[in-house]
Amino acid sequence: MVHETEAWQTIATERRALADLLEGLTPEQWGTTTSLCDAWTVKGVAIHLMVGPTGSLRSFLSAMVAARGRFERANVVLVQRKMAMPVEAVVADLRDRATSRFAPPTMDVHAPLTDLLVHRLDICVPLGIKHERSLDPWAEALDFLLSPRARRGFLPQAPPELTYAATDLAWTGGSGPRVEGPVEAIALAILGRSPRLDELAGPGAEVLREWAR
Repeated sequence: MVHETEAWQTIATERRALADLLEGLTPEQWGTTTSLCDAWTVKGVAIHLMVGPTGSLRSFLSAMVAARGRFERANVVLVQRKMAMPVEAVVADLRDRATSRFAPPTMDVHAPLTDLLVHRLDICVPLGIKHERSLDPWAEALDFLLSPRARRGFLPQAPPELTYAATDLAWTGGSGPRVEGPVEAIALAILGRSPRLDELAGPGAEVLREWAR
């Protein structure tokens, strides 16, 4: 595991890089492109990433009440409350709060790191944009996604018991039949996103494809 301070520094750097990417989008890309999160446009995903760092415990608790205690639904409520924000303000939040160390209750730095990396893909993949960022942070994020901790808000149940192996990063995890591919394609499949399933290979690939569909 990387040092916690280093992980927060990575998050700050990647938030600023995402702000730069978002700043170059057209109004149509912001408002009409459906992200890989079906409930949100690109703007909705960007707002979600800053709900914690710019919010308050009071707003979070009120959203939990409105969502009847369902964490994933509370996230939707919080985003809906801020959808009227100008896109310029969303970009400014990413920059101004880049160094925020907010993590959801009971979670550590792995939660905001994984959230940022995953939702960057949720934005970039449907837009056909290459983000050109380092893949190194994915090692920590995938270790987290394969752990029981990820059942709290990231995955409804454990992913298939496989040996996951990245072909573009020195990372492996899990045990069982081997599935390999680009690290981001593996991450998307574990999270139930299907756009890059054809990049998976190995004896466990079909199992993971079925899981993600």
